[in-house]
Formats: sequence, C-alpha cells, structure tokens
Amino acid sequence: MVYKSCSPEQTEAIAAAFAKDLKGGTVVAFFGGLGMGKTAFVRGMAKGRGLSAEVSSPTFALVHEYGGQPPLVHFDMYRVSGWEDLYSTGYFEYIDAGCILAVEWSENIEAALPEGNTVRVTITAEGETTRCITIEEE
Repeated sequence: MVYKSCSPEQTEAIAAAFAKDLKGGTVVAFFGGLGMGKTAFVRGMAKGRGLSAEVSSPTFALVHEYGGQPPLVHFDMYRVSGWEDLYSTGYFEYIDAGCILAVEWSENIEAALPEGNTVRVTITAEGETTRCITIEEE
C-alpha cells in the first residue's frame, strides 16, 4: 500500500489504522532518511494500539518500551554496526517474547529481519512537507 501524508498528524493517523491489527512477533522495519517521519509513524502506532506512552526517538537509549498487549518496543539501529551490537540491544529476545517491534534504521540490520514476520515501511519525501509512505507486508 502507498499513502501520501502532508503532516505529522496525517502520518500518525495512517500509522494508527495500520497498527490496530498487528500481531505479536511482527517487526515493522522502517527505511528512510533523517526527518522523514519514522518516529511520527511510531507515535501513531502507539495511539492505534491504545497506548498513551510518550513516544520519542530512541537514538541514544537504542530501545524504548511502550507497553500494551502485545508490548510495542521501539528500536533505533542507527549506531548498530554488527551482530554483537545487535545482540546487545535485546532485539532477538523481544521477538521471541512476542512483542511488536518498530525498528528505525532497519537498513543496518537487514540480514536480521525475520522472514514472514516483517512489514517494511519506507518513507520518502515529495517536496518540503509531503511524504510517500509505502507499506509492504511479507
């Protein structure tokens, strides 16, 4: 599916509708550059899951847990540069626990994305404010 968004609020609304039916163990893998709206999308996912958590980019913490059933866990893989780094984040444990993972900078962990349980969300810019959001389910 391809969506157009002209604001962070529209991005959040698209994400909220998308997230309602996500199952535990699903990895939502984000692709797109800085400032594309990945964190806004995760904020919308949290709203769509009925969570009131404060959603922010986990750039320095690497992982934020937002709760819910199944739990929504937000990763930033920008600084992950190898398997050792990836294991240290708890990524695989969260998948095994049946969490829903929202993973920014998935380009850095492409080989670790689970087959059959990954949804790819690519966000690109079309002009200053418009975003093209492509959602591909495996």
